Order: sequence, then structure tokens, then C-alpha cells
Amino acid sequence: MNNILKKEFIATDIKLFEIESPEISKKALPGQFVILRINEKGERIPLTIVKSDHVKGTITIVFQEIGKTTKLLGTLNPGEQIRDVVGPLGHPSEIKKYDGMVVLVGGGVGIAELLPVSKALKETGNHVISILGARTKELMIFEDAIKNASDECFIATDDGSSGQKGFVTDILKNILTTKSSVSLVYAVGPVPMMKAVSNLTKSFNVKTIVSLNPIMVD
Repeated sequence: MNNILKKEFIATDIKLFEIESPEISKKALPGQFVILRINEKGERIPLTIVKSDHVKGTITIVFQEIGKTTKLLGTLNPGEQIRDVVGPLGHPSEIKKYDGMVVLVGGGVGIAELLPVSKALKETGNHVISILGARTKELMIFEDAIKNASDECFIATDDGSSGQKGFVTDILKNILTTKSSVSLVYAVGPVPMMKAVSNLTKSFNVKTIVSLNPIMVD
């Protein structure tokens, strides 16, 4: 098991793998993750489950090549195996119908986790607003898929190459200032971004959930 069935380059240094994992695919829920180890001596790294298909028995993961392990993972190709894949782990996202709007904020590769969450919240009848941020247009992932799973979608890039020039918190602040019916903010991305989002929403007294996956290494 754990055969790599599909490999895609979805942005600069960001790859997508579809992996054969029938047991995990049966149980995985939006917001959960797996821990994988490439070989017996490899380090364990957590990666979000972007999609699970219990019919095909597969899960989809996305990762950015930023360290030794992720760069090694990126050299693998369809037909090869990953030594260990454990999951699903972590608390699933709370999917329910909220009284007000739900704002999802994603930065960098963290946008991958927003995809299953946005789909599930939209299907539950929520008004979903998504804010996606990246350093540049070339690093933006799943923009079209997130737009399709949202009622409104805003883009921010550091260099202004796509959407609004600036940070996701600039857009979030405007939404919180102009809309009084935001019930939840859900943020996934670099730790400084999630901290900035939390500091902002605290001043508006809006419930906020962030993902701790980015700071978790076994």
C-alpha cells in the first residue's frame, strides 16, 4: 500500500500526490491530516488530507519543497511507495450551519486545507467567504476550486501580481468592519499569518479556529 498513483506540479516548488490508502480514505474528514515517513530512517512530517476518495481508496496530499524531507518526497514518482502513512489524525473541522457568515483565510500551502473545509461548509448551507494569500501569483494554489466552493473569494499577494496587493489581514479587517454577521473565521497558513488573524479577530470578538499542523513535527 501507500503507492503513489498521481503526481502533479501545481505551483512553484508545490506538488500534489494521490496515494493509495483505502483504510485512511474511508475515515478521513475535512481538516484532518496524515503523518508520513518516506523511509525507515526518515523524519515524520504532518500533511493535510486535501481530498479522500473512499470509492477509489485514495487520499490526496499537497506539500511544498522547503526542507530535506519534502525535497526528497518531491523526487518520488507514480509507481513508487511511501514507507509509512498514518492517519487520519487531528480533530476534524466542525462542519455545521452557522447563524452568520463563515470566513476562511488561507496562506501559501495552507490553502490546501481550506478546499475540503470550504466544500463541506458550503454544502451545509453556509455563506462562505474565502481569502487566499501568497507571496506572488505563481505560488497561489487551488484558486479556481476555492472560488467554486465559496460565495465570495478575495485574493491577496505580497507583490500585487494577483488580486489586492498586501496581506490577507487587510481584506479580513475590511470584511469584519463592514459585515456584522461573521460567526466564524477559520485560518490556515504560516504561523505569523495565523497569529495576525487571531489578534485581529479578537478585537472584533469573532470565534476563530487555526490549524496547528504547520508547527507539528513528530
